[in-house]
Amino acid sequence: MSINDQTTKPSSSSSKIKAILWGLLPLILLLAIITTIAKVGTGIENEPAAPIEVLNVEKITLNDDGIQVKVLNSGPEEVTIAQVVVDGAFWNASFSPSDTLKRFEQGMIHIPYPWVQGDPHEVKLITSNGLIFLGEVAAAAATPEANGKLFWQYALIGFYVGVIPVGLGLLWYPFLRRFSVRGMHAILALTVGLLFFLVIDTFGEGFEMAAEAPGVFQGSGLVWFGALLSCLFLIAVDQSNERKLSSESYVGKRVANKIATGIGLHNFGEGLAIGSAFAVGEAALGTFLIIGFTLHNITEGVGIAAPLLKDRPTWKTFVKLALIAGGPAIIGTWAGGFIFNDTLAALFFGIGAGAILQVIYVISKMILKESEKKGLSPVSWLNFSGLTAGILIMYVTALMVKF
Repeated sequence: MSINDQTTKPSSSSSKIKAILWGLLPLILLLAIITTIAKVGTGIENEPAAPIEVLNVEKITLNDDGIQVKVLNSGPEEVTIAQVVVDGAFWNASFSPSDTLKRFEQGMIHIPYPWVQGDPHEVKLITSNGLIFLGEVAAAAATPEANGKLFWQYALIGFYVGVIPVGLGLLWYPFLRRFSVRGMHAILALTVGLLFFLVIDTFGEGFEMAAEAPGVFQGSGLVWFGALLSCLFLIAVDQSNERKLSSESYVGKRVANKIATGIGLHNFGEGLAIGSAFAVGEAALGTFLIIGFTLHNITEGVGIAAPLLKDRPTWKTFVKLALIAGGPAIIGTWAGGFIFNDTLAALFFGIGAGAILQVIYVISKMILKESEKKGLSPVSWLNFSGLTAGILIMYVTALMVKF
């Protein structure tokens, strides 16, 4: 080794160290500035016109002991709950861990109030600075207590709502295989129509959850970010898989699995709605949702079966697809009944919407490629009719849930 080589290596390593230091320097200085502002302040002595306090009522539970209110301090300042008012009257209450909550700290308020079955009740929380935060119960009913029996009951509800209707929809597979190439494309277009409705519905549900979530968590942003990142992630995974296998059989099964996954994330949201309804004692609403979602979800099996029309899948494949698409409804029912959280729900709805968007992209690309091979027009009246029929089918069945 020459002398020049020996002198080159140290200089090269030292230049790398210098480059790293230059990269870290702005971050170190930024951290120092933020720390200084946090400790010393901005130098402006004016006090804010009003205290900045935000207290979110996350859940109200009714039982034999009275009313339990779960709250979250999502504001920038410490909050002290000074008084509790129920239906216009001041009531004593106990707090755990304390009546004072730090930023992002959760607490439970226990109010020994004799609530009345079926009556509406209003809880007002007054802070030490005089700000008022409300929690309402539309129709009082005892909150179901978590136990093994209720766990399996929720699982059975999710099975009825998710797995069974999707499985029934998959039974149309032998009938669908009788269609011609043009007919198959129309069925795929119908699938796109079904998914278009689902993605819009999923976004809508996500924004509803975002509106209920604490503002500090930017619920609407979580919906959009979840959708964008999940869609791009699935497209990247799809492109990497295309390099490995490209047979028609593999492509059909892969697309069917993607559709089932996207629909499964949507059905997770349906389970959340059902579980939440039963958790707050609205059994009539929960039963109505079960019937509506079951009728609504049978059409999803058609969309899952459509990419498999050129294959000869076994019954195990259909069972697996039904579980992928319908199983999340069980998990959603558990989450809604036991651990519902508006912020996480908004994120999950966003992820589900992104997954469905990616499936729409894949099926549209499949129709385009197949049409080019057969010399057919991808935009035909038959395909347009299939797309329209898919949207109308989902819209009409959704009316049974909304009303």
